[in-house]
Amino acid sequence: MAMKLAVLLSGGGTTLENIFTHIETGKLDASVACVISSRHGVYGLERAKNHGVPAITIARKDFADTPSFSRAVWGEVRAHNPGLVVLAGFMSLLDIDPAYNGKIMNVHPALIPAFCGRGMYGHHVHEAVIEHGAKISGATVHFVDAEYDHGPIIMQKAIPVLEEDTPDSLADRVQAVEREIYPRAIQLYTEGRLRIDGRRVRILPPR
Repeated sequence: MAMKLAVLLSGGGTTLENIFTHIETGKLDASVACVISSRHGVYGLERAKNHGVPAITIARKDFADTPSFSRAVWGEVRAHNPGLVVLAGFMSLLDIDPAYNGKIMNVHPALIPAFCGRGMYGHHVHEAVIEHGAKISGATVHFVDAEYDHGPIIMQKAIPVLEEDTPDSLADRVQAVEREIYPRAIQLYTEGRLRIDGRRVRILPPR
């Protein structure tokens, strides 16, 4: 049986759409059980509805603090009983439910541990890469823990930063890398081939 995913997002849902594409083309042995947004009215919810997937809004602004917001999110996640929680542009701080330790993934648009942490998201990352004169960038898929962009790294892919790059052009090329490696990492998880060993993630051979 295909592994059920809960996808958490806060915006347009391009990462979600990429997951749907990989599922529909047989490249990802999974199904999206639910999509939860931390903001009202985002297009990612429409993408979910277009694919017949429950689209739920649990807006951060409707809660007094992170703990109460987190409890609401995890209550909804548990109702759908996913095997993996996938963050897809989820922009709200979330306390981790211990039951999902090692079962939450995120993709970051840089090579962690560079250009990551609080405030380093979206175009802020690419602007910082160019301002620092970095020669490479890329994307990182990692497990999620209690700190921003800190959990064990599953997969990375680097690309050169070109002399003529702008934050927009670099973002386009990094997003292409994200679309490649995120579904690949999710598929490895569905195959039971990822083992967390301290700070390292071991990729096991096919069974």
